[in-house]
Amino acid sequence: MPFLGQDWRSPGWRWVKTEDGWKRCELFSPALEDGNNQLNDISFYREKWIYVHKESTRERHGYCTLGEAFNRLDFSSAIQDIRRFNYVVKLLQLIAKSQLTSLSGAAQKNYFNILDKIVRKVMEDQYNPRLIKDLLQDLSSTLRILIRGVGKSVLVGNINIWICRLETILLWQQQLKNLQMNKQVNNGLTLSDLPVHMLNNILYRFSDGWDIITLGQVTPTLYMLSEDRQLWKKLCQYHFAEKQFCRHLIPSEKGHIDWKLMYFALQKYYPIKEQYGDTLHFCRHCSILFWKDTGHPCTASDPNTCLMPVSPQHFIDLFKF
Repeated sequence: MPFLGQDWRSPGWRWVKTEDGWKRCELFSPALEDGNNQLNDISFYREKWIYVHKESTRERHGYCTLGEAFNRLDFSSAIQDIRRFNYVVKLLQLIAKSQLTSLSGAAQKNYFNILDKIVRKVMEDQYNPRLIKDLLQDLSSTLRILIRGVGKSVLVGNINIWICRLETILLWQQQLKNLQMNKQVNNGLTLSDLPVHMLNNILYRFSDGWDIITLGQVTPTLYMLSEDRQLWKKLCQYHFAEKQFCRHLIPSEKGHIDWKLMYFALQKYYPIKEQYGDTLHFCRHCSILFWKDTGHPCTASDPNTCLMPVSPQHFIDLFKF
């Protein structure tokens, strides 16, 4: 836990409670190497929050960068949590599109290490490969532009390192393209055994059109349900305002509105609502960014009233100066 002095904004030292009392935590300190598993994992004592300061004060000099926050907030562990996986992948995709060159050398190395873990996880668990394919496509496009424009843009490190990274991305893309989904051997209840009204309820709980299409490919019954006009109309109404889809009405051959085509057409013009199982949070009182389950040293009388969920785009915006 952090030691907080009278000035709560000061970083202070990191302290660890041991059998002999409180000791200052230093990386690779011999005092912590007592052979006890409780002290073996030094990451346990590293704060998984960061103070977001954009200007120098009497107590703090400089400012917090995107790279510092990316290194500090333990995204490497976050991808193992299914609630956070999509959130982290979306954040990496936004960085790939516009913020890659703003990362420090250490942060860029951390970025590709996390990306490597994500690809390995998808290959092993076969979880949401479409999401990582989109990320790799955006990242490869960005790298091609940066490598062609070397000398005109800032690339930290030797150009050969970036060419090697691009080759690695192309290899990942090929591996994902060849990914074969394993058949689940299960003698218990399957989707096909559920009544139609329950299958319909499942589809109505999806907020992503591609998920609906993917599930519709499982059985003929699910395909029929996934083509329901009312389902796609509800999806359009959830993501877009009425004045938005009124500008892009797409009638079908029978004269009805084709809500499925409408949904994908509107995606090109307007952002869809994003849903995540868990996100980073920002404390307005302390100006601290953190994962909610790890907490942070808040001095507010009622910390919960100061918390604000942070979307991937908001995370990027916090570090724009």
